[in-house]
Amino acid sequence: MCVEDALMPERRGSCLGIYWLLGIEGASLVDPSCESGPECLYLSCAAAEPPLRWEPRCRQQLRHLQDGARIAARLPPRLEGRWVSTGCEVRPGPEFLTRSYLFYANRLFKAYQFYYWDPSCREPSYSLVIKGKLRLRQASWITRGATEADYHLHKVGIVFHSQKAMREVASWINQTSGEGCSGFLPPGRTWAPGALYELLSAKSERDCTAALGFAMHELSLVRVEKHYQPLLEPQQSGSQLVEELYLGDIHTDWVERRHYRPTGYQRPMQSAVHHVHPCPACGIIYRADEHHPPILPARAEPPMQLSGSWVSTHCEVRPAVLFLTRYFIFHGNNHTWEGFYYHYSDPLCKQPTFTIYASGRYTQGIPSSKVRGGTELAFKVTQARVTPMDQLTVMMLNSSEPGSCGLTNSWSAGVEQDITPTNGCLALGIKLPHTEYELFKTEHDTRDRSLLYVGERPTDGSSPDRPDKRPTSYQAPLIQCAGAPEEFSNYLQNNIRLEQAPAPAAAAVTAAQLQELGTCLHPAPQPRTADGMC
Repeated sequence: MCVEDALMPERRGSCLGIYWLLGIEGASLVDPSCESGPECLYLSCAAAEPPLRWEPRCRQQLRHLQDGARIAARLPPRLEGRWVSTGCEVRPGPEFLTRSYLFYANRLFKAYQFYYWDPSCREPSYSLVIKGKLRLRQASWITRGATEADYHLHKVGIVFHSQKAMREVASWINQTSGEGCSGFLPPGRTWAPGALYELLSAKSERDCTAALGFAMHELSLVRVEKHYQPLLEPQQSGSQLVEELYLGDIHTDWVERRHYRPTGYQRPMQSAVHHVHPCPACGIIYRADEHHPPILPARAEPPMQLSGSWVSTHCEVRPAVLFLTRYFIFHGNNHTWEGFYYHYSDPLCKQPTFTIYASGRYTQGIPSSKVRGGTELAFKVTQARVTPMDQLTVMMLNSSEPGSCGLTNSWSAGVEQDITPTNGCLALGIKLPHTEYELFKTEHDTRDRSLLYVGERPTDGSSPDRPDKRPTSYQAPLIQCAGAPEEFSNYLQNNIRLEQAPAPAAAAVTAAQLQELGTCLHPAPQPRTADGMC
């Protein structure tokens, strides 16, 4: 028995006493006798015979990510109801927006997209009202776990929230749209608060949305996940349902976004009924409409403090169908970083394919002049190691060109190999040494946890290896799991044994390597051989 809830009250108290005596906050005690299963993540002391071992918070979070059984994803998904953003979103450009989508049982939908001047979503620019019809099709053959869909737009309208916004958008449309849109708004037209202007009409065959880079291709790839969030109030027990709607990603190249068919996801929306708590933005966005755009609560912007360890909050997906979890360590005293990327073949991150370890240096950050609230840095990768985790990856690496990826024909499952002497790994699209120009942002969530946003990877699989290719949007956030990198290294120096985790995500890690996982090395989508640092 490994579940803490099954402990006798006096045993549970003894567990808490152990935590207190060791001075461990936010760590977990793991029973080595547990062979598998999510219950072994949380426990502890029911089996008194084997000695208990201490597990750092970062490793605890990685184990939690392997608990895919706690996530349910129905195919095809049920979309009926309203879905809302949980905060201010950043799209490539940059564009700052919030979303509120309503799906009806008869397949019709009505979507709001609220656009802003600022990264806090407090200064509205304009709002779009989008009406159409959506038809779910078959499970995606490209992105596992997703459902493909067809959509048809009936109408798109726009409401301006200032004279400046009206003048700017009208200028875009008059300059770049076809004949039917050249006189969309005459020059000098006075702003009328609340006035709704038609951008697209299927009935009149008019479409003036191109100047805005507008498309709803995000609706062509759909996934709904359900999981349970523990109740946070001390007097409460149990958990509550959370539903998340993942829609297709937005191409990072403005020119391509109107034609791109998604293979990854953007930041998920959540059910207006079943969302995380607390979520101040959810209710505000739920009550908004095109005439009353949501004004999100003011939030302090914390200074950029990278030092420490950061880990994924869920199994992530990238365009070209890469499923992975990330774990970074930043050493602020000498501006070095290190880390692991765990890659998988499934959307629950339970079937590992390979692990990449990378390390190098990074520059002092400066405020971004293009993306308000962001910080610009440059990262250099100088060393990397690869551990294949399945036979397919082993075969691919062993068939690579001699001298292009480690020792020729020497790869085997679960065995790490240094690819630094071969200047990377051509088969995985990794080039060493390698420099990338990055965009970072830190903030606190509603539970006052530190989050780190790293720049979004180019959709085409290339590398931001020039300043002009620096990202203008972000990947899914990482959560800080240790405030200083010394926490884990001290743990190793004290000769406390951290056994290899039974779940697949940790199978490639040895105690000597686990100075904790780090930053950003994405292999380029196959069969591309573009530079691949994340």
